[in-house]
Formats: sequence, structure tokens, C-alpha cells
Amino acid sequence: MKKIVLSLIAMIGFAYASNAQNFGFHKGDVILEGTVGGSSHDNKNTETKTSQFNLQPKAGYFVSDKFVVGIAPGYGQSKTTNYSGSQDSYSKTNSLGVDLFGRYYFLEAGARFKFYSELDLGYSSTGGETSSGNITIKMNKTNTIGIHGGVGANYFVTNKIALGYQFSNIIGYSTSKVDTNGAKATNDFYVNLNNFSNFFSSGQFSLTFKL
Repeated sequence: MKKIVLSLIAMIGFAYASNAQNFGFHKGDVILEGTVGGSSHDNKNTETKTSQFNLQPKAGYFVSDKFVVGIAPGYGQSKTTNYSGSQDSYSKTNSLGVDLFGRYYFLEAGARFKFYSELDLGYSSTGGETSSGNITIKMNKTNTIGIHGGVGANYFVTNKIALGYQFSNIIGYSTSKVDTNGAKATNDFYVNLNNFSNFFSSGQFSLTFKL
């Protein structure tokens, strides 16, 4: 009887350990992740202060074990204030947008590292204002549509939580236009293959939660 009990305990422990090592994604999984960042810089020499904040949550659904599609709304704000005069003056911008993304996990390095490529199609609207003393001027909004491709990786800390790092956008195209009569579009295309030499100069960290 004692041997049977010990065998059952061993089997349960083995099953639990095996399950605990099952790091990764499967068809039907839902993930929540995102990035948040901010900074503040105060230059006493020029008497200017610059601050910025950005937030982009993401939600995705795995249509297969390796491919996930999702949506990522985003918000950003930046402000530069000059306090050298008798009255402060500032320039402020706000950006609101949304991305649709598709991500393919193409490589596993060990049990916990999962590498992916990602393609994003996004829209954003950026506006703001400038102020000097009692005069405030609203900026015309700029609308931008873009498509970007990059690579990244997840490292599973637990079965449900992974650290993420988006290395860089390798290729991208965007078109922007000021929301005013007679405005013409500005188009940009880039290929940043040189980022392979220093991913961390332009990447960002995130947290991924598997539901």
C-alpha cells in the first residue's frame, strides 16, 4: 500500500512538473500586453523642461499555435516648457491612434524564449497647442497611416507571464497629412537593417499575460 501511495505521489509530481514546463502559446489563447513609458528632462542652463508619456496596451488572439492577431490602441503626450521669461511658454502635442497587428512565432530558443516577427497597420491623429503668456494657439491635427514590420521575443517567467522585447521596426511606410484645406501628404519609407547591429538602441520592453 505504501508503495502504491508513493507511486501515485511521484506520478502526480511528474505530471505537475511537466505541466509547469509547458511554456508557450496555443491556438485559442488570448494575450494581454503593452508598453508604457515616460521621461522628464529639466535643463537649468536654457531654463527649459521637456516631459513625455506614452501608453499602448495590446490584446491578441491565437488563430493557431504560432500566429496571433490583435489590436493595440495608443496614446502619447509630450510638452516642452520655457520658463526663462516672466511668463512660461510651452509647446504641447497629443497623439491618439490604433494599430492592427499580426504576429508569427518562428523560433524557440530553449523552453522559455520565443522569437517572433510582427506586422502592424496603424492610424494616428496628432494635435496640440502652443502658448506664450496669455495667448494660446491650437495646432492643426496631423493624420497618419502607416505599416511597419519588426522582430521581437518573449521570455516566459511563468506559464502565464512573459517578458517581452520589441527589438526594432526593420521596415516601414507611412503617409501623413495635416487636416486643413490644400494640405499635401508627406510620405516616408525606411529600411533599418543597420538596427541588427544594436537592437537595444531603439527597442522597448513589455509584459505579456496569457489568459
